[in-house]
Amino acid sequence: MSRPPRRPAAGLPDRETLVRYLAEAGEQGKADIARAFGLKGVERRMLREMLKELEDEGQLGRRGRRGFVKAGDLPPVGVADVVDRDADGELYVQLVKGGEDAPKAVLVPERKADRGPAPGVGDRLLVKFARAGEGWEARLIKQLDSGGPGRMLGVVRKAARETRIEPVDRRSKDVLIIPQAFAETLRDGDLVLATPERGEHRYGPQRGKVLETIGREDDARAASLIAIHTHGVPTGFSDSVEREAEDQALPTLKGREDLRQVPFITIDPADARDHDDAVYAERDESADNAGGWIVWVAIADVAAYVRPGTALDREARAKGNSTYFPDRVEPMLPEVLSNGLCSLKAGESRACLAVRMVFSKDGRKLSHRFVRGLMRSHAKLAYEQAQAAIDGQPDDVTGPIMNSILYPLWNAYAAMLKGRERRAPLAIVSPERRVTMAPDGGIASIAPRASLEAHRLIEEMMIQANVAAAETLEQARTPLIYRVHEAPSQEKIFNLADFLQTLGKPWTKGEPATTRRFNRLLEEMRETPHADVVNEVVLRSQMQAIYSPENIGHFGLNLDRYAHFTSPIRRYSDLIVHRGLIRALKLGSDGLTDREIAELPTIAETVTETERRSMAAERDAMDRYMAAFLSDRVGGVFPGRITGVTRFGLFIRLTETGADGLVPVSSLGDEYFTHDDRAHALVGERTGRRWMLGKAVEVRLREATPVTGGLLFEMLSEPDPRDPNAPVPRLGLRGRGAGRPGGPKPSSRTGGRPLGGLKGVRKGKRR
Repeated sequence: MSRPPRRPAAGLPDRETLVRYLAEAGEQGKADIARAFGLKGVERRMLREMLKELEDEGQLGRRGRRGFVKAGDLPPVGVADVVDRDADGELYVQLVKGGEDAPKAVLVPERKADRGPAPGVGDRLLVKFARAGEGWEARLIKQLDSGGPGRMLGVVRKAARETRIEPVDRRSKDVLIIPQAFAETLRDGDLVLATPERGEHRYGPQRGKVLETIGREDDARAASLIAIHTHGVPTGFSDSVEREAEDQALPTLKGREDLRQVPFITIDPADARDHDDAVYAERDESADNAGGWIVWVAIADVAAYVRPGTALDREARAKGNSTYFPDRVEPMLPEVLSNGLCSLKAGESRACLAVRMVFSKDGRKLSHRFVRGLMRSHAKLAYEQAQAAIDGQPDDVTGPIMNSILYPLWNAYAAMLKGRERRAPLAIVSPERRVTMAPDGGIASIAPRASLEAHRLIEEMMIQANVAAAETLEQARTPLIYRVHEAPSQEKIFNLADFLQTLGKPWTKGEPATTRRFNRLLEEMRETPHADVVNEVVLRSQMQAIYSPENIGHFGLNLDRYAHFTSPIRRYSDLIVHRGLIRALKLGSDGLTDREIAELPTIAETVTETERRSMAAERDAMDRYMAAFLSDRVGGVFPGRITGVTRFGLFIRLTETGADGLVPVSSLGDEYFTHDDRAHALVGERTGRRWMLGKAVEVRLREATPVTGGLLFEMLSEPDPRDPNAPVPRLGLRGRGAGRPGGPKPSSRTGGRPLGGLKGVRKGKRR
C-alpha cells in the first residue's frame, strides 16, 4: 500500500526535491505544488519556470493539461483500459488520460472469489499502480461500466464444427467461440457485436454470445459502422431531442440587424452536408484606408436554437462534434437543424452571428465588430466551381456574380495573404485522400484532395474571424475556450536535431523553435532527395492542438490568441464561443451562463476528447476503405515511401492511394536488424545496410484485410548502403520486436500508420 507523500518543507524547492516530491505525490497541478511548499508571489513565478525547465528536459511529464508527474510515472490510483493480452494470457492496462505514450502495466491476477467476472480486453478498470522492476503493475480496485464491459465487434467465421467471432480491431487477439446451438442463424461474414461469457477461461478462446448483427463484412459501408462501434461514437438522437429540434420557429428580425441585402455566398466541398459559414468582401471607401478591404464572415446562429440546459444542449455537449465518413455523417445536431434551420442555404433567410472586419492593403486587420443578424446567401458554390470561375471558366451560377462578388473576394484575399505571409504560419505539407462512393455502395475511387486557392481563401477568412472572436472576448473579460497549440517540447527538438545531423543538416538545439525556423528548414530541403522525410519528421515534432480555457497561443498558426467560432453546427467549442460573444456584447438572453463559465475547464477537456475520438474513428474507417479498395489487387506492385520505422518492421505509404501498411522485419532478409531511433532507420547487424524513414521503395501487396484495415507488403527494393560514418551496429533482433507488450509480432492483421501530427488548416479540417 502506497504511503502519502511527506509534507515538504516550506519555501521554493530545488529541482531534485521537486522531482522527488512529484514521484511520491503523483499527479499535481501548479497550484497544488505551490500550496504544498507554501509559495506566494514571486516564488510562484519561479516555480512555473522550474516546472517548464524540468518538462523541457524530460524529467517531468503531464497528465492532461494541468497535472505534472515525474516523467514516465503513473499515478497511485487511476482509471485504465485493458488494451492488450499476450500469448501467456496476461492482460495489460493503460491509463485512460495518459495518452498513447502512457506506459502499459501488467494487470496482476486477483485471487479473491468475490471480485465478480474476470476483466477482458476492452474493459475499463479502476486500478492501483505500483512499480515492478523496470516496469509497472496494476491491481484491480473496481471494474467500471464502460458502456458494455467486454463487448467486442467481430466477424463470424463458420467451420464444420465451430463458429468463431474474430475481432475487427487488429490490435486485439481475443477470439470468441459461439456454441453451435446459438450459431444457426449466423452467416459466415456477418458483422456482429458479441460479448464473452465470463468464467475461468484464462487460456485459449472464450465462449461468447452474439448481442446484435449490424451488417456484412463485404459491404464497403461496413468500414464506417466498424469505426463507429469500435470508438464509441454516439449515434442518433433521443426522441426528446428530436422533438425539441423540430419545435423551432423561423428566424425573424427581432433583435437582429438586417443583412439580407449583403450578397453573402457559401463556398464548401461539393458534397458538403451543411453550410455554417458565408463570406462577402468589398472595397473600403474610407479615405484613411486607401486600397483597403472590408470582409464579412457570417456564421449560423446555432445558439438561437440550442440553448443552455436543454436536452439539445446536453446531447450536443456529449457528442462534442460531428464525425464524418465518406458514406455517412454522425452529426452533433439533428438534421432538422444541421441541414435545415442552421444551414445557410441559398435564397433562404437565416439567423447568423457575423463579423465585419476591416483590412489595410497590406493585410493588417484594423478593426472588427460583431452583429447578430438575419442574412440570406445569394449563391452556393463548390470550391472547384469558384476556382474554375476565377481561372476563367465561369458557369451559369458564377458568371453573373464575377464582378460583384467573386473578384472582390479574391482581391481582398490577396491583401490578407500579405498579412499571412508576414505572420508565417507553419508550412507543413499534409496531403489528404478523398474516398468517392459508387451508387451501389462500393468504392469508386480514392484520390488526393485537390488543394486550391479557393480553399486557402476561405481558410484565411475563417482564421481571421476566429482571431476576432478571441480578441473581442478577451477585451470584454468574458471567459472562453481557446484553441491552443503548444510549441514543440525540448525533447522533440533534440530528436529532430539528432535526425537532421544524420542528413548532414545542422540544427542548433538551443535556438528557440519558431514557425519561421521550421519553414526555412522545409524550404531549404524542398529540392533535395530528403524533402519528404524532413517534412514527415518536422510534422511528428509538433504537438497536438487542444481546447483550453487558458491561453498559451497557437504555435502552428503563429497567433497569440485563437478560438473556434466558425463551425457551431459541427463543433460544440464554437457554440460556447458564440454564447460568450452574445453575453459579452449583450446580444440576447441566450448567452454563456455563470454555470457554463464555471464548467469551462471540464467542457474544454470533454470536447478535446470527443475530437480525438472522431479523428480516430475517421482514420480507422479510412484504413478499412483503403484495404477494401485494394483487396482485389493483392499481388500487385506499387511505389511507396517508408513513413514509419519500428523494431518490428517498416510502415509503407503507397504513392497512388496513400494507403498505409506493414513490411514485417522478418521478411527483410536473413540479417538481424537494430532499430536506430535517432536516425529513424533499421540497420543490418552484419552489413550495416539501412532502411531509412522517407526512402522511396517498391512493394508487393501480400494481404489486404478490409475488416481490420490491415495491409501487409513484401519489400522489392534494396536497402541503402552502410553509413560510412556510423559505428558498427549492435546485435539486433530478427523477425520480432523487443520487449513485451511494446513489440508485438507482425501478423496478417497487423497494419498501422505513422504517428500523427499537426493537421492542415484548410476549412473543414481541425485547426
